[in-house]
Amino acid sequence: MKKTILTGLRPTGNLHLGHLFGAGQNYVKLQDDYEFYLEIADVQALTDNFNNPEKVRKNVKEITIDLLSIGLDPQKVNFFIQSKIPEIAELTVYYSNLVTVARLQRNPTVKTEIAQKKELFGNDGESITYGFLGYPVSQAADITAFNGELVPVGDDQLPLIEQCREIVRKFNSIYGQTLKEPQAFLSETKRVKGLDGNEKMGKSLGNAIFLNDSEDIIKEKVMGAITDPNKIKKDDPANPDICMVYYYHNLVNSKESVNTICKECKQGARGCVQCKKELIEAMNNFLKPIREKRKYYESHPEEVKEILDNGTKKAKQKAEEQMKKVKSAMKIDY
Repeated sequence: MKKTILTGLRPTGNLHLGHLFGAGQNYVKLQDDYEFYLEIADVQALTDNFNNPEKVRKNVKEITIDLLSIGLDPQKVNFFIQSKIPEIAELTVYYSNLVTVARLQRNPTVKTEIAQKKELFGNDGESITYGFLGYPVSQAADITAFNGELVPVGDDQLPLIEQCREIVRKFNSIYGQTLKEPQAFLSETKRVKGLDGNEKMGKSLGNAIFLNDSEDIIKEKVMGAITDPNKIKKDDPANPDICMVYYYHNLVNSKESVNTICKECKQGARGCVQCKKELIEAMNNFLKPIREKRKYYESHPEEVKEILDNGTKKAKQKAEEQMKKVKSAMKIDY
C-alpha cells in the first residue's frame, strides 16, 4: 500500500522558478510512488489576505494551472480546495486546545513571519491576527485529516512539521493512539536565489521570474539582473560565481553552454549584454513547454474545474474516514 503524501500551496500568486526547482521538482518525482494529496490552501491564504478575497479566489485556478503545467498528472495527484473540506476546520478547533499561545509564538517559522510583518507595517505586531498566529494548528489539521505520512517541505518549514508532530503526540497521549506523526520530506534542491542576488526568490521581493511571465517580461527582468560589479568594460575578466546571469544559466541552459560561458566570463571574452541575451533565449526555450500547457488549460477552464472537483471529492472521503476515528477517540461520536 502506498504511503500518503500531503502538501499544500497558498493561492496568493503564480508559481515562480523557486517553486519549480524546489517543491515543484519534488512533486513531479513523487507523484508516481505515493498516494498524493495536494491542497490549494485558500483558507490559510486568507490568514494574511482576509481583506482581499478576490485575489485568493482568482489564484485558486491560477496556481492549479501552474501545477498542471509543470507536469503534475491529475490521474496521480488529488488536487483539492481546502475550504471545501470542513473536517480540516473542525480538526483545527480540536487541536487548538492542545497547543499554547506561548508555544506558537516560539515557533521559529512563525517568529520570522511575524518579524517580517512588523517590519512591513511598522508597528509592534498589533496587526497580527489570531488566525495568522494559529496557522500551524491549521496546518497540523491539513496533514492529519488525510493521515499524511510524508510532507514535502523546505528546511525553513521544519518547525511547522515539528509543531504538527507535537500536536499528534499530545492528542494520542490523551485520547489513545489515533494519529500518525508525519515525517518531513526535504527537497534535494537548494532555495533558488532572486534576480537581485537575494537568497530567496519571492513575489514580495520583486526578484522573481514567474512561470506565466511573457517573453517581453522575461527580457526586461533578465536585463536588470545583478552581475559582477567589478566588471566595468566588456573585455574585463569577471567572477561568474557572483553573477546572477550565470546562476540562471546553470538552471536553464545546457551543461556544455554553461561551461563555455564560465570560461569566457573568466577570460573577459564575453560581455554582460551578450550573456543576458543568451540567457533570455535559454529561459524562453526552457519555459516554452510550460507556457504551451498553461495556454491549453487557460483555454479549457472546465477541465481545471473538473480536476479540482474530482480531487476534492476524493479528499473529502479520506477526511471523513479520518474524522470518524478522531471523534470516536474523543468520545464525541454521538
